[in-house]
Amino acid sequence: MVSIENHIGKITVSEKYLKELVKHTVSGCFGVADVYSTGAFNNTVASLTAGIICKKHDGVLIRTNKEGGLIIDLHIKVTFGTNITAAVKSITHKVSFTVEEAIGTAVSQVNVFVDEMIH
Repeated sequence: MVSIENHIGKITVSEKYLKELVKHTVSGCFGVADVYSTGAFNNTVASLTAGIICKKHDGVLIRTNKEGGLIIDLHIKVTFGTNITAAVKSITHKVSFTVEEAIGTAVSQVNVFVDEMIH
């Protein structure tokens, strides 16, 4: 659960809903092949090292900062030939806008990590 307090009051949104909203938004962006999930190897390393070396994730990590804004980390796969700079700017803007419209709270930061390029 992600809990945020703003001028309206306290808002609690399930993390699953936010992750699915972000995944759906990102998958519609030009050049994005998929939202990257950690593989079996990374999950094994994370479990053996208590997540210190490699944290388990499903491609979207959401957390709040001290000011109450959201920080969203995205791990994606892009198609070969995609202008990565343009794609990242588009994804950042689209995810921020969609999440802010859906839950009424500010997105402080969207970090996009291109983990793989597929042909």
